[in-house]
Amino acid sequence: MGPASYLKPKAGSLSTRLAASAEDLRAAQGLRYRVFVEELGGDGPLVDHTAKLERDAFDPYFDHLLLIDNACEGQIVGAYRLLPGDRLGPEGRFYSDGEFDLAPLRNSGRRLLELGRSCVAPAYRGGMAMLLMWQALADYATARHIEILFGAASFPGTDLTALAQPLSWLHHTHLAAPELRVRARPCHLDHILPADALDLTAAREGIPPLIRSYLRLGATIGEGAFVDHAFNTTDVCIILDAARLSRHAQAFVGRTG
Repeated sequence: MGPASYLKPKAGSLSTRLAASAEDLRAAQGLRYRVFVEELGGDGPLVDHTAKLERDAFDPYFDHLLLIDNACEGQIVGAYRLLPGDRLGPEGRFYSDGEFDLAPLRNSGRRLLELGRSCVAPAYRGGMAMLLMWQALADYATARHIEILFGAASFPGTDLTALAQPLSWLHHTHLAAPELRVRARPCHLDHILPADALDLTAAREGIPPLIRSYLRLGATIGEGAFVDHAFNTTDVCIILDAARLSRHAQAFVGRTG
């Protein structure tokens, strides 16, 4: 794990830092189990149901950003895992390589950071928690001169027909520029409705909160969606200019400083 000296945002009893031990990682995997397995019905080949840990082969390669509640004996209440492009996972891969063709990002010549496994304990959602994690994420990206952040972001469920409205709205309104447009593996677009068939209210209401927040930061979306049956999700690839996240974080500091 890298140094965490620049990961210092705090609000009340909450603070952020990078995981620094096996115990930190295990606590993050425990939170992920509660959110992704117990709450959302996910699974995977390395999920440990006995120990209640959600983990995979990429965990040892990532940095793990943690949200800590210091008023609750340092309990880990949020997690985000981060993989810089100069430190890839097994077989020189990003996690998202299994879901998307990332050639446009690799060929862009930009410094990349993959995001994943973002989760916050239920009691901490809707408040300062995610803003604090994004401030720490912006600091992390700035320190590493990251230019593009990307990663899989999930809709619950695997029924593309049921998700056709929000997925079609994203396709028509937030598709990434051609030079950065990654594509799902495989890239079937049968679920995409014509623009004039969209129910805008239903489409927007169907966007999960995390994806909605990414869009407010100016994120764009890769083409197509990956159906992850093991995790019980449908994933799109989020592509975000790191400078926009940094500006958002700076504004947050100004409001809370």
